Amino acid sequence: METKSIKAFGTEAAEAPLQTLDIKRRAVQAHDVEIEILYCGICHSDLHTARNEWHGTIYPIVPGHEIVGRITKVGEHVKGFKVGDLAGVGCMVDSCRECEHCKNDQEQFCDEGNIQTFNSPDKHLGGQTYGGYSQSITVDESFVLHISDKLNLAAVAPLLCAGITTYSPLKHWKVGPGQKVGIVGIGGLGHMGIKIAKAMGAHVVVFTTSLSKTDDAKRLGADEVVLSTDATQMAQHARSLNFILDCVSAEHNIDAYLNLLKVDGTLTLVGAPMDPLPVTSFSLILGRRSFSGSLIGGIAETQEMLDFCAEHNITSDVEVIGVNDVNDAYERLLKGDVKYRFVIDMESLK
Repeated sequence: METKSIKAFGTEAAEAPLQTLDIKRRAVQAHDVEIEILYCGICHSDLHTARNEWHGTIYPIVPGHEIVGRITKVGEHVKGFKVGDLAGVGCMVDSCRECEHCKNDQEQFCDEGNIQTFNSPDKHLGGQTYGGYSQSITVDESFVLHISDKLNLAAVAPLLCAGITTYSPLKHWKVGPGQKVGIVGIGGLGHMGIKIAKAMGAHVVVFTTSLSKTDDAKRLGADEVVLSTDATQMAQHARSLNFILDCVSAEHNIDAYLNLLKVDGTLTLVGAPMDPLPVTSFSLILGRRSFSGSLIGGIAETQEMLDFCAEHNITSDVEVIGVNDVNDAYERLLKGDVKYRFVIDMESLK
């Protein structure tokens, strides 16, 4: 297959800093679009994978799955896009397309495993896929999203992961007017959960370990802010919430939040703590409560989320950086020193 060499930013080892690399992209095939990447968000999973903290990383690696750009070429059979369109690519670039989940627009649960935007097997060129810290990307149009020109493009990029990760469970558990919804944690995921739950019409209660985030939580749309380390404040919300979206990726007390749910309430985890989280059986049994998890969303639902965000003027709060600032950004990310997502201006790679 014909290829071309482009610039990218990645690493060849877990302990090595990210730096400029040359990678190969396939030439546009009949159903492909080629996208010049304008912005790429930095997700915590980029850092985990680059440093092999989840194991299984194949080097060299080019992270990035929050991609916004402009289409520069289209294949002869492409029907949904044209040259010049704004386009996005999220966490997946392909799937088996044949299993029940793929046929039900839930490619994220593909029985054979979806092909992720980076560090997945590349069925076209062999080797592994390379992500959005690069000049361009070539993707089958079935896994490309339409991007509105009404919003700040840099601030749209994190919607491709943080946006859909929070939108999907909020929609699945039918969050809306008349419901009281908890958001645990105000970070890259949590700040999007606040905005989206509020736009869906819910009464939003934010739980944080830091009083200093109270004003910011209210700016983002919270109706109430609770200091989760204060037993009195927590007790005031006992058995009052219909749904809780838990966005925390560190060890924390799940029982404390399950006990805030009404009968038949659900707590859904979208954060990814490395260690198991213990749960007391009676926290579930006494209220017929559910403890669940959620993983991004399918392509159709991701497009729905982007359209919803465009309609409600929702974007991520971002700090735009140059590509040479990525290594520093990773260190700051570990300290929680960002409000609330880093986004790379890919012009800086040229």
